[in-house]
Amino acid sequence: MRNQSSLGIMLYGMAGHARAFTSTSSRAAFTSTAKRSAGMPQRPNKLARASSGLDGNIGRLLSQLDASEPSEEVEWPTTRIRQTFIDFFADKYEHKFVPSSPSAPLNDPTLLFANAGMNQFKPIFLGQAQPGTELATLRRAVNSQKCIRAGGKHNDLEDVGRDTYHHTFFEMLGSWSFGDYFKKEAIDYAWELLTEVYKLEPDRLYASYFGGDEKLGLEADNEARDYWLQHLPESQVLACDAKDNFWEMGDTGPCGPCSELHYDRIGNRDASSLVNEDDPDVIEIWNLVFIQFNRDENGLTPLPAKHIDTGMGLERLCSLLQDKSSNYDIDAFTPIFDEIERLAGVGGYEGKLGEEDSTLKDTAYRAVADHARTLTFALADGAVPDNEGRGYVLRRILRRATRYGQQILKCEPGFFAKLVPVVVETYGDAYPELKQNQANIIEIVKEEEEAFSTMLDRGIKYFEEEINDSKSKIVSGGQAFFLYDTLGFPIDLTELMAEEAGMSVDMKGFEGEMEGQKKRSRDARLASKGLAGERLEFIAEQTAWLADEGIAVTDDSAKYLWDEGLESSVRAIFTADGFLKEGDAAEAGNTVGLVLDKSSFYAEAGGQDADIGTISFDGGEVVVNDVQVYGGYILHSGVISEGTLSVGDSVTCQVEYDRRRDIAPNHSMTHVLNAALREVLGDGCDQRGSQCNDEKLRFDFSHKKAMTPVQLRDTETYVKEIIGRSLPVSAEVMSLDDAKAI
Repeated sequence: MRNQSSLGIMLYGMAGHARAFTSTSSRAAFTSTAKRSAGMPQRPNKLARASSGLDGNIGRLLSQLDASEPSEEVEWPTTRIRQTFIDFFADKYEHKFVPSSPSAPLNDPTLLFANAGMNQFKPIFLGQAQPGTELATLRRAVNSQKCIRAGGKHNDLEDVGRDTYHHTFFEMLGSWSFGDYFKKEAIDYAWELLTEVYKLEPDRLYASYFGGDEKLGLEADNEARDYWLQHLPESQVLACDAKDNFWEMGDTGPCGPCSELHYDRIGNRDASSLVNEDDPDVIEIWNLVFIQFNRDENGLTPLPAKHIDTGMGLERLCSLLQDKSSNYDIDAFTPIFDEIERLAGVGGYEGKLGEEDSTLKDTAYRAVADHARTLTFALADGAVPDNEGRGYVLRRILRRATRYGQQILKCEPGFFAKLVPVVVETYGDAYPELKQNQANIIEIVKEEEEAFSTMLDRGIKYFEEEINDSKSKIVSGGQAFFLYDTLGFPIDLTELMAEEAGMSVDMKGFEGEMEGQKKRSRDARLASKGLAGERLEFIAEQTAWLADEGIAVTDDSAKYLWDEGLESSVRAIFTADGFLKEGDAAEAGNTVGLVLDKSSFYAEAGGQDADIGTISFDGGEVVVNDVQVYGGYILHSGVISEGTLSVGDSVTCQVEYDRRRDIAPNHSMTHVLNAALREVLGDGCDQRGSQCNDEKLRFDFSHKKAMTPVQLRDTETYVKEIIGRSLPVSAEVMSLDDAKAI
């Protein structure tokens, strides 16, 4: 194979390529298109292999047949592999098909992009699912999630193009159990699907389990080990450390041991020593996470409800079932590569890597194909290239692709937008939002590509004449900043070009140039309202404790009242050290979070800031400065100004209604502004968030291009006319679907 050493090679047959499609937008769409794939699951074609003794150059040459041979019908096209996974869990084991969440989670500020299938289920894991919602009642789920890993903690951007398996966009096949089945069933289901349905050979599979950790105070997960031993010999069931086999959502929160399934591409050998060693022939294919603990500042405690979260990369599985040594050789990439070859002036893709790819042609093919998928999916989900946050990540990706295409592949300016229809054709049945937004995606990409193309030639010329021709092997911080600030070159693109030229970038100097600007940008993104005292919040452990104690969710129906004090009682008092025990009291100066039986405070929601005010009691009061809702429990956070407070005490809620009177019109105006923008800009304008407080309103929306002066004027006129009509304001609680239909 392309990345194969002289230890062994795999001889592949004719590369199979087929265009076949499914739909993940609904279960029915998946089922209808799955019927296009003929036949039931069968064993993949056996491979002729040699385990040793052949020269590495011969191995690499043979592996390049995958990229150069004519196509034939694929037994396991991507569409069939995806559909088979979903049908297995949905039809046989009663998992609910939940469509993929957007790859750009515009309503989750903690994520740049969806990087795992579990993202949309975080409220369940954290115990924050609202009662009565579908999430709150979900027990089993399955889907194929659109994922992007570019920027933030999970960032594969720098590796894309250099090898055969990194992507910025990929699909994650996932199955979940929420407080339902646990380890035995998860392991049995995984084994059945891989060996009986996909027909992977059992003697090539290796299962890892958590081998224990003294620092964490955890013993080995012998339960998972013993379940695997019902399917595999002891030599293929391996204990691994916490780095590889203990999963955590973050520094705090739900976590637990996991089991990974690894597959040996070579076979007929003991490959146990190569597991988790980054060997290209022994690869992880499926991770089964057993979420059974919660981590806080005091350590690990068992969760009241245990969950299963599994994830398997679709592209990686396709490479196995289609007998491909590279993810980029699977059928889903073939039409994209064909279109790139048509647009390029350097010939077709050959699958070369490293030093063999001396012209960087094949690196560019892989990068451009990957980036075309990423931009198409992200833009279809409402993200747009911008100068900060996820928008800037997308702009960087697009500019990397443009540079690769024009400089390395000798494509004409405007080539990248021509790849969008191919991506849409390949994935449009599976993800109908691609078809629905194709024209908009093309327009955005064209505009971005055109804007950068005007600077690209200048940047390349500046790099070659002012930097590369100098004696220095270092791109100075000032030069890098000029490329960034004046010519629009993201710093990672400058680093990439420097690396290709055998140079390096003075990042310390660049960061010095950028420090002030970066700090302002970072502060603007992370700025939040200042709060007195400590920040308190609930996670799964706290909401579960309240439920176990028989404490009902907070009745907040009085939040719609005005100018009234509300009599209530304290059901629980929460501090940074946990809940107060019965008989304990909080004192003046303490930061507390109160759970009441009923409340007139409006918790932060819908972009509107939370109410503030006081909660008074006999001999004292709490100055409330933050109100949040977690799983139906409203947490009133503040500082006790005087007195002592205990669970069971009677209290009076007093909202600062004058402040709310300043907030309410701003909230109403977000709806008016939304209507104005839709009237002026059309259906392509979508709300992506808002903030309403007593000083201002901020309205976030996506649109394919900047508004013109005429559009701004028309929007202002629309809003002024509505205000001038003094229309009555009414409110009604309804489902999200009903609200969207208005």
